Amino acid sequence: MYLDKAKKQEIFGQYGKSTTDTGSAEAQIALFSYRIAHLTEHLKKNRKDHNTARSLTMMVGKRRKLLKYLYVNDINRYRTIVKALGLRK
Repeated sequence: MYLDKAKKQEIFGQYGKSTTDTGSAEAQIALFSYRIAHLTEHLKKNRKDHNTARSLTMMVGKRRKLLKYLYVNDINRYRTIVKALGLRK
């Protein structure tokens, strides 16, 4: 499986406050970004997989809502996570 418990803890440790910090917006955005990148690669090989394409669209929407939440509530945290993940250009 592409996303096991150890990989999740690594992502949460890098972008969250600790390895068990699964609730912070930064940790969730980082996890969504990892999953989005994986699904994007999958869709490049399997372009007719419509269920995965729909799931990818929904994940991008969820990440966008979390980014908007950070933008409205704490602009410094928003800028930090966007820079760390390289989301905006």
